[in-house]
Amino acid sequence: MLDLKMIRQNPEMIKELLATRGVAAEQIDDLLAADAKRRQLLVQTEELKARRNKVSDQIGLKKRNKEDASDVIAEMQTVSAEIKQLDEQVEQIDDQIEQIALHLPNLPNETIPVGADEDANREEYKRGTIREFDFKPKAHYEIGEDLGILDFERAGKVAGSRFVYYVGQGARLERAVYNFMLDEHEKEGYTEMIPPYLVKDVAMYGTGQYPKFMDDAYRVGTNEEMTLIPTAEVPLTNYYRDEVIDADKLPISVTALTPAFREEAGSAGRDTRGLIRMHQFNKVEMVKFAKPDQSYAELDKMVANAENILQKLELPYHVITLSTGDMGFSAAKTNDLEVWMPAQDQYREISSVSNTESFQARRAHIQYRDEDGKLQYVHTLNGSGLAVGRAVAAILENYQNEDGTVDVPTVLVPYFGAEKIVPEADLHA
Repeated sequence: MLDLKMIRQNPEMIKELLATRGVAAEQIDDLLAADAKRRQLLVQTEELKARRNKVSDQIGLKKRNKEDASDVIAEMQTVSAEIKQLDEQVEQIDDQIEQIALHLPNLPNETIPVGADEDANREEYKRGTIREFDFKPKAHYEIGEDLGILDFERAGKVAGSRFVYYVGQGARLERAVYNFMLDEHEKEGYTEMIPPYLVKDVAMYGTGQYPKFMDDAYRVGTNEEMTLIPTAEVPLTNYYRDEVIDADKLPISVTALTPAFREEAGSAGRDTRGLIRMHQFNKVEMVKFAKPDQSYAELDKMVANAENILQKLELPYHVITLSTGDMGFSAAKTNDLEVWMPAQDQYREISSVSNTESFQARRAHIQYRDEDGKLQYVHTLNGSGLAVGRAVAAILENYQNEDGTVDVPTVLVPYFGAEKIVPEADLHA
């Protein structure tokens, strides 16, 4: 959430910045009008409360002097009714302000490209060597189905489209990938956590998934609404909700493997086959809490942490900076890592690493005390380290052999227990 005081003091600058994110200037005007009305009502309320206190003193004086106080009692009742009415108006305006503010995205960092969509994204650099095949490479879902390690058909029978069964070596490969990732992040100073997979609405509001992305969430429960997490970012960031973190502990780095559940309401017709866009998938998430003057250095470290996984898996990738129009709602700056997918002959996103600055911390009330003892909002960062299913897809495509087998990346051999993936039928023959 944005700082209302900052908007009040710099309205034209805020309008200009948010215009690059598709926000109409009228939304800021409506917010400021509501804010001005609220402050006007508060002045009236304070004046009436002062009047009520004065009348209350007069009532006490009259009663002590055994005088008739009915006239001042009636006046106090009138004043109290007016105060109540004004308080109700303030409450309504507070709700209006909150609804407008909750729908405003974060301000973009000055270093990111301005543009309406992904066409304006900026490539920073490429890493790794793209393999030249002497045969036509297959898509990962074809490889997985041929090997008998991915079963989309039976998953469709049980759960519908965009679900999969990992079978035998497929399950073992997925487990090898995420255990490797967790071990690497632990070496880099992250504390591993196993968070709840269901969260309250306040947690979804805290990280900015609600109200904007409510249609993409799986909501469950009857009495108290709960949501299946779309990313571990939600429970990890909300770990310190409504708390003041000891400044000496910052920066704090945590990581977790969790399933992620997404309706993908706006992706009809996109990536309908394979592991790229699923309703349920595993993801290793990285989250950081930092002081404002630390956060962009920590963003660079987090990008390097995600790159480390791809480099050790020897998968070619590039790093891009997202434009104002392509960046996520809560982010001030986002770097995406996209891995090379031979069958598609293009890079595809495998990690998105963002600095939300104080945006999420304001919504979730996460603070620390600065050197002067004053409360300040922390900066929160999050990133995939990596999306596990997409990593499996990239391994299957980049390490495939013409005979249908798949070589296992060297760093995964100790986790997987073999150097090659062979057909499940041959393995158990």
